[in-house]
Amino acid sequence: MPSPDTLLELRDVDFGYAERLVLSGLNMRFRRGQVVAVMGGSGCGKTTVLRLIGGLVKARSGTIDFDGRDIGTLDRKGLYEVRRRMGMLFQFGALFTDLSVFENVAFPLREHADLPEPVLRDLVLMKLNAVGLRGARDLLPSEISGGMARRVALARAIALDPQVMMYDEPFAGLDPISLGITANLIRTLNAALGATTILVTHDVPESFAIADYVYFIANGHIAAEGTPDELRQTSDPAIRQFIDGAPDGPFRFHYPGAALADDFGLAASADRRLP
Repeated sequence: MPSPDTLLELRDVDFGYAERLVLSGLNMRFRRGQVVAVMGGSGCGKTTVLRLIGGLVKARSGTIDFDGRDIGTLDRKGLYEVRRRMGMLFQFGALFTDLSVFENVAFPLREHADLPEPVLRDLVLMKLNAVGLRGARDLLPSEISGGMARRVALARAIALDPQVMMYDEPFAGLDPISLGITANLIRTLNAALGATTILVTHDVPESFAIADYVYFIANGHIAAEGTPDELRQTSDPAIRQFIDGAPDGPFRFHYPGAALADDFGLAASADRRLP
């Protein structure tokens, strides 16, 4: 039974596609009010964790407990109910290109809340003000920068005051100033909303600066977990390789496949040259 301070928990979760197992025996706990970073190399399954939590894919086994409800057992109506309590910032913003900044943020409010227009307007402007873009309300996504678009997407994600905020690579492609602003916003908004934040990212310095707890995924498992200070002190070679950005170490660069000699017929060529 989850403790009262735990909003979301993954217990013994396995997930894969066909014969390929992506995640195995995953145990993760996300406490109320915390910022939790989920880190690891490309293709390790970080974003898949977010998809499992949102019910976009189903685990092969295990439980995903969201405030006492198992995500994997919910029907369409049940999923819609829990998703209303979640906010999601997609990696590239995913704004509606034909809607203004204002209407992008207003969209979830129009879909899920029956509000008088003056109230909706005030709420949208409050969310835009929180990300510093109230003055851009009438612009289209094509008329603002990539960093600004990411902030608009963030304002839309918090429109319904979610209990869980999920960020998929929020720092990707940002300049140093925008990156710092975004990191501070994530921490500030988490405190203002009293939410639980799940941060999927490669960015070690910014994530360690704002996270309360960190999970490292490698080869489909939790390779390490702890506070940023605890992980900075680790001697685990896989974690050290990731934190230090070292090119050589346990993390695999090549996706598993046939031997190079087999793919290029080198072994057969060598055999033909034998006397």
